[in-house]
Amino acid sequence: MPNNPDDAAPLWDMLDAARAITDFVSDKRAEDYFRNRMLRGAVERHLEIVGEAARRESESFRARHPEIPWQRIIGLRNILAHEYGEIKHERMWALVTGEIPGLVRILAGIVPPSD
Repeated sequence: MPNNPDDAAPLWDMLDAARAITDFVSDKRAEDYFRNRMLRGAVERHLEIVGEAARRESESFRARHPEIPWQRIIGLRNILAHEYGEIKHERMWALVTGEIPGLVRILAGIVPPSD
């Protein structure tokens, strides 16, 4: 749970965007993802949001939560924002189906309850 109130908002943004990604790809196959440009765009945009929100978390909060791969998340955001021509759709599919559900579970356990 964040000690600093400024850490709560980005954490919520991360969780919301990660949940949206899992919703986008639920009941989809890899082939669906590869063929659907709109789906890929939605997933990539929400991954950018996860990364931007992660970047806004304080260093002390990140240090208290090493179970979250902060640098990988922020690095992916930078690739999506600046090197979009190099995106490998197969790698993105593996990430969103293999790692994002785990990130959602971690974040859900540390996001403060809503009032």
